[in-house]
Amino acid sequence: MGKYIEIADKAQFDSLVAEGVTFVDFWAPWCGPCRMLAPIIDELAAEYEGKAKICKVNTDEVQDLAVEFGVRSIPTMLFFKNGEVKETLIGAQSKVAISEKINSLL
Repeated sequence: MGKYIEIADKAQFDSLVAEGVTFVDFWAPWCGPCRMLAPIIDELAAEYEGKAKICKVNTDEVQDLAVEFGVRSIPTMLFFKNGEVKETLIGAQSKVAISEKINSLL
């Protein structure tokens, strides 16, 4: 079963989003809506294994990435294709809404 990738620094982030489709969830442990999304992120990681990278960035630990992408509220989800941001979702979202964005980039 696939597991999401926890991004720890900018170098890892850059290498992950450089090619293919990558979903990045900017979150924090104290954020209620972020915790509500956690099981959905786990399901997406399993479903998209081998097709898209499902990643999480803890904004408390990797603040520079949150600043770089202008993340002002969490959860913020960015959808990358070959290193470029293609879509953004802010706030708790349904699994269907997230899947539709990922599928549109595959």
